[in-house]
Amino acid sequence: MTMAENKDEKVLNVPHLRFPEFSEEWEICKVSELLDFYSTNSLSWEQLEYGTKAMMNLHYGLIHVGLPTMVDLTRDNLPNIKEDNMPKNFELCKEGDVAFADASEDTNEVAKPIEFFDLAGKNIVCGLHTIHGRDNKNKTVIGFKGYAFSSSVFHNQIRRIAQGTKIYSISTKNFSECFIGIPSKVEQTKIATLLRLIDERIATQNKIIEKLETLIKGIVETVISSQKPNTLIKNCLECNSSTLQESQVAETGTFPVYGATDISGYTETAGINGESILIIKDGSGVGTVKFVSGEYSYIGTLNSLTAKDGYCLKYIYFALQRFSFEPYKTGMAIPHIYFKDYGKAKIYCPSFSLQTLIAQKLSLIENKMEVEKRIILCYQLQRSYLLSRMFI
Repeated sequence: MTMAENKDEKVLNVPHLRFPEFSEEWEICKVSELLDFYSTNSLSWEQLEYGTKAMMNLHYGLIHVGLPTMVDLTRDNLPNIKEDNMPKNFELCKEGDVAFADASEDTNEVAKPIEFFDLAGKNIVCGLHTIHGRDNKNKTVIGFKGYAFSSSVFHNQIRRIAQGTKIYSISTKNFSECFIGIPSKVEQTKIATLLRLIDERIATQNKIIEKLETLIKGIVETVISSQKPNTLIKNCLECNSSTLQESQVAETGTFPVYGATDISGYTETAGINGESILIIKDGSGVGTVKFVSGEYSYIGTLNSLTAKDGYCLKYIYFALQRFSFEPYKTGMAIPHIYFKDYGKAKIYCPSFSLQTLIAQKLSLIENKMEVEKRIILCYQLQRSYLLSRMFI
């Protein structure tokens, strides 16, 4: 698909990147000149449920996590309003309507939009902490607004006017004073079609990854977790600790440093050269394991586990993925696990040759999953680039 960069030195109301057959300027208007706004309800999660035939309700939490930019109710799902909680006054959503989350802990997520692409004949209302807008002037095609309001140039405006300290929010009044760019409907359609195709490919990739994850879990459950435990964890693993703190880690460097959320920085000297299982021992995500190899270091909130003679480290890594650390957690505000405690638990360990064979088979699936994750990352980067260049 051919795209063209705008290299004209003259300041025009056109995006940096567009399809080459278009050259006319875009219309710039206030959001209030494009959208009419409707009241929303304040129903909490406790007043909603899934699986009934009652009216559906859009909760702002689903805009943040769970729904794509283009909501298609032939495949996406929304909760239903529980009996006796039906709002007295409401405006049913129409295809092409947009909804925004008016609050978030992250300024990048304030006013995050969705657009109702296909309602599949269902009745939906907008709920708690949402802004419901509709293009009654018919300036846009269905499928364009969700992406236009997701663009970098629009969200730069939102970040400047979002209010709050721990929780950021935006009012309908302030939101309506922002500006949005609108091209011809033909150009809108081409932009929307391109971005929707990318979103559909991302959704397909996610399904592939989910199936591979399910396959690994199923195999581990069948060949490891469902077998009778016969080996103390402390008899097959050595536990090592680190004193490295995040304040000692640089943004760039030669060797990676692993933290609770993958690589947290870099150093010029490596603490380890080889394979190990890194396990979160303190804080959020305690008990999460990651298999790493090469030259690297790790933050002190993690432990490094290495295999003793006669045991396959990669096999034990897969076994610990399904192991429950819950009985060994201590601490209320900040949970901890200690090797001296969970090391007394048993896991199933067959012969070394069978451990190795199982690990090899599972690693093939895991490697395939990592390839699929790299593919989805490429699509996500492409999507972000287009959202930053194709709108004004």
